[in-house]
Amino acid sequence: QVQLVESGGGLVQPGGSLRLSCAASGSIFGDNAMGWYRQAPGKERELIATITSGGIRNYGDSMKGRFTISRDNAKNTVDLQLNNLGPEDTAEYFCYWNGRTSAWSSARYNYWGQGTQVTVSS
Repeated sequence: QVQLVESGGGLVQPGGSLRLSCAASGSIFGDNAMGWYRQAPGKERELIATITSGGIRNYGDSMKGRFTISRDNAKNTVDLQLNNLGPEDTAEYFCYWNGRTSAWSSARYNYWGQGTQVTVSS
């Protein structure tokens, strides 16, 4: 299994910035993808961005520009820079991992972090 630990959430004023971090550990084998999703109360979970171990990035609709994803393969960490935040960005942010957990199986699995709360309010 893979464990994901998020950090960096909190309360910020409109127009402010935050940097979220996530560290993956456990049975990680070969190439993988990491990313960030978010979910506000009463709404579905939505994609923010993902990045593969090869450095390929994919952003959700309206996410590219204010948000920037990056990773450190040596440390199995992924970061998300959030800029120019507004109240509409208030949500629980979840770290995501997808990849192989065994050296002898090609099956890929999804894992989710516990989540970290981001609240934007004046």
